Parts: sequence; structure tokens; C-alpha cells
Amino acid sequence: MHKIFKVLFIIIVIFVAIFLVASVLFAVYAPKIVEDQIRQNLKVKTSLGKISLSMPFTVTLEKLEIGSLANIKKISFSPNLIALLFGKVVIHGLTITEPVINLEQSADGKLNLPALSQEGKPPEVYPTSLKVVDAKIVFTDRKVSAAGFQVIVEKLNISISKVSLPVTSLATDFNLSCQLSSPAGQVLGGIIFSGWLDYLAKDMDARLVVKDMDVTDFSPYYGNFISNKKLLSAKLNLDSTFKARNNALNIVTDFNLSNLVYEKTEEQQLDLDLAKNALDLFTDADGRLNLVFNIETKLDNPALSRDKLQKIILKAAMKNLSNQSPQQIADKVSNVIEKFKGYSKELKGIFGK
Repeated sequence: MHKIFKVLFIIIVIFVAIFLVASVLFAVYAPKIVEDQIRQNLKVKTSLGKISLSMPFTVTLEKLEIGSLANIKKISFSPNLIALLFGKVVIHGLTITEPVINLEQSADGKLNLPALSQEGKPPEVYPTSLKVVDAKIVFTDRKVSAAGFQVIVEKLNISISKVSLPVTSLATDFNLSCQLSSPAGQVLGGIIFSGWLDYLAKDMDARLVVKDMDVTDFSPYYGNFISNKKLLSAKLNLDSTFKARNNALNIVTDFNLSNLVYEKTEEQQLDLDLAKNALDLFTDADGRLNLVFNIETKLDNPALSRDKLQKIILKAAMKNLSNQSPQQIADKVSNVIEKFKGYSKELKGIFGK
């Protein structure tokens, strides 16, 4: 028994010695190799502050800079040594800590993402889990504004991992939360998206929550979709559930728009397009709009045009008319759209019935 312990002790000492030597060599030579590989594949200047190896077998990269695109405080992961023998890169526990990413879209709609080099066959990489901690994304869009419309995604935390049970399941759990801010530091709202997805089976069960989003800051994107009149204030709260089975995706959304404040301007030519003015017409006396609507699409191709979304929202708004009295409806139409005055009595009769 004493000999067995002695042999085990010798093996452990040898292993530790090899590991220490490997760690030193790794720290000295690996940074240059990693920098060169990223530079060759992405064609951008790259620098790496430090790379280290720790027990049981965890690789940690620190202070990684990839051109002007990304600055990452730390990346850590544990490669599967057995999979490496078969030419596959299986990574466990991939964690990216405090990355800062600068995304920019040009006037012609192209992102500043570097194209991967096509030289040679890239290795197959299979991450078993992913965690992003306290990320920041600065997005500048020169397509909607020549000066560059900018929004900042802060406190971005992402967790992606395989569903534990059943063992045969290919579903993946995910959880995402973030805060949107303006370049001046004003908080624009928060987003939480969580659930599970089995993309091969085309199944999904998830929930998206948008909290206190100041939508007026995103007016370059929605234009007159919400209102023909310029909004000075509008707070969005949204709660959507995503359920997909066999690629049939159903999204049920509880949409609440409040604190609607319009810019006071001279009376303009009123548009008779009811779809464009739907949100103006169907808000309650306090200026709130609460709609529940359903979207049916495909999980692998969730196509939803602006026109289709307008029709879905308008249909939901029409259902809410039953909560208002005929007089309220008639008065609102009379006050908002002057050209509809002649239809007030007809509206009273229709909704009275």
C-alpha cells in the first residue's frame, strides 16, 4: 500500500511539474500566436495583454483588443482535450467578461464587421455554454442619419446553456438582459429575453419584456408609424410570449404605450389613412394605449413587414373600441380628424348598436 501511495505521489509531482513548465511556456509564446491568428483571419490590428493556464485546464485571455471593433477585459474557457485528438474544438464554460464592442452601420447598410479569411479550412468549434458578463455595445447608424444615430447597450448579460433534462434534449436555455442608454447617459429603458430554444426541432418557449422604453429616442426608425404628429414623450412597456412547435411560431404581445405628449404645431393637412393615425384615435382619456395582439409566423423565417404589423395593431385597437362609449368615440374622431365630422352621427349609431 505504501508503494502505491509513493507511486501516486511521484505521478502527481511529475504532472504538476509538467503543468508548471507548460504554463510558463504558454504565457510566453501563446499571446503572440493568438495575436497572429486573429490578425491573419480578421485582417485587423490585434493585441493581447496576457494569457494564462490554470487547473484543471482553463485558458484565460486578458486585455484583448481587436482593432477599433472590440476591447475585452477577459475571456476564459476549458477546451476538451479528448475532442482535440479528433480535430474538433469543444469548449466548456466560455465566459466573456466586460467586452466593449463598437458597431457601426454605414450609409449603404454595411456593418464594420471584419470578413473572415477563407484561407484553409477553419476548425470546427463547439461551445457547450456561453456567458457574457457586463458587456457594452456602442451602435452608430449612419444609414438613418448622416451624422450617425447612436444608442448604447449597457449592462448586457447573456447566459446560454444546454437544457439539463431530458439528457436527449437538444434544447438550449438562454437569458439576456440589458439597459439602453443615449450617448449623453440618459437611460432609455431595459430589455429581458429568456426561455429555451430547440432550433433543430423548431420548438421554442420564451418571454420578452421591455420596461419603460422611451420610444421617442428611436423616432428615426419608426417615423410616422406611431403617429403622424411628432411625439415629445412616449413610454413603452411590452410583454411578449413566444411559443413555437414544428416551426409554427406564435407571439402574443401585451403592448402598453403611455405618457403620450405631442409637439404643439400649427394645424396641418390631416391624413385620412386610418392605419397611420390608429394610435392617436384609440388611446384612452389619459393618453394610454393598451393593446393585446397575436402574430403568427415561422421560427426559421420570422418575416413581419411594417404594413402587416400596422394591420395587426389596428385590428387590436378596433377590439378596444368596445371599452369606450359611442359619445367618446364620436367626439374623439370629431376633434382629431376634422374631415370625419360628417360621420359622427353614423359612428354613434354603429357603435350604439
